[in-house]
Amino acid sequence: MEEWIEKIKNAVSLEELDKIRVAIFGKKGILASEFAKLKNLPNDIKPKVAKELNEFKEKINRVLNEKKAALEKEEIEKALKAEKIDLSLYSPAGIKGAIHPVRDTMDRIIEYFIHMNFSIQTGPLVEDDFHNFEALNLPKHHPARDMQDTFYFKDDMLLRTHTSPVQIRTMQNTKPPIRMISPGAVFRRDFDLTHTPMFHQVEGLLVDEKGAVSFANLKFLLQDFLTYMFGDVEVRFRPSFFPFTEPSAEVDISCIFCEGEGCRVCSQTGWLEVLGCGMVDPNVFKAVGYDNVSGYAFGLGVERFAMLIHKIPDLRSLFEGDLRLLEQFR
Repeated sequence: MEEWIEKIKNAVSLEELDKIRVAIFGKKGILASEFAKLKNLPNDIKPKVAKELNEFKEKINRVLNEKKAALEKEEIEKALKAEKIDLSLYSPAGIKGAIHPVRDTMDRIIEYFIHMNFSIQTGPLVEDDFHNFEALNLPKHHPARDMQDTFYFKDDMLLRTHTSPVQIRTMQNTKPPIRMISPGAVFRRDFDLTHTPMFHQVEGLLVDEKGAVSFANLKFLLQDFLTYMFGDVEVRFRPSFFPFTEPSAEVDISCIFCEGEGCRVCSQTGWLEVLGCGMVDPNVFKAVGYDNVSGYAFGLGVERFAMLIHKIPDLRSLFEGDLRLLEQFR
């Protein structure tokens, strides 16, 4: 018996201890073997031997449990020691984070228009055909619909391709005058250096009584806004076409990389396109039941502004979550 107790005390792991336990208490262990011999002993000594075997069994059990508890405690202490953290050591994980450049740019845009007394309006991401297209002077089979690369669902439902549907919903539920912007995510089937399937827009709308709003008002607002966002830049308006505005214009700023001299970024033109705008088409007012009003609208891509402000060459970098890039905006 003493030999087994010594083996138990000298065990250095729970695995070794379990092997000893099986050798003693297993079906083919020494205890099973000794108890099997009882049937061949004389009746006068059988009780004495059985008693000794039971005492041995109890003592071995006690020693096994004590050793097991000691080994388990050692393993826990080893694990804790291995996982110990020295709180006095410097850790890069303690560095403060930063607002994502897209979110930061969105906040700057919203801040400007709030100061200009524009309200913020939001709407659903899943839209119907009427609010996303028809009410914006894009009837069915209109060729301009192809510009949108739309994600369609069943029953004329779709992921909104711009935030203009929020303008329609606001006009349906509000009487003029209206001064609003609609920031949010939009979706199009496109993916390359300057396009992603999901991106963010801020679109603006101002509506008042007929004759109270002019293109000159729009021009002044956007020139002031672009100076606020990019500093001392030149701004130009080029005639363009949008189904929901007439007249329409695309707005450029002098290239912030070459200061208008011409470079690879601006394709040697010295100009960078940043947004679109125009006077709201009468058909849009007709779709929402407005009469005797005038207004202007504009729209911009937040990622486009973020790329220009932070000089990021690939739009997709903003959505990949690469900390090597994002840590630069801390």
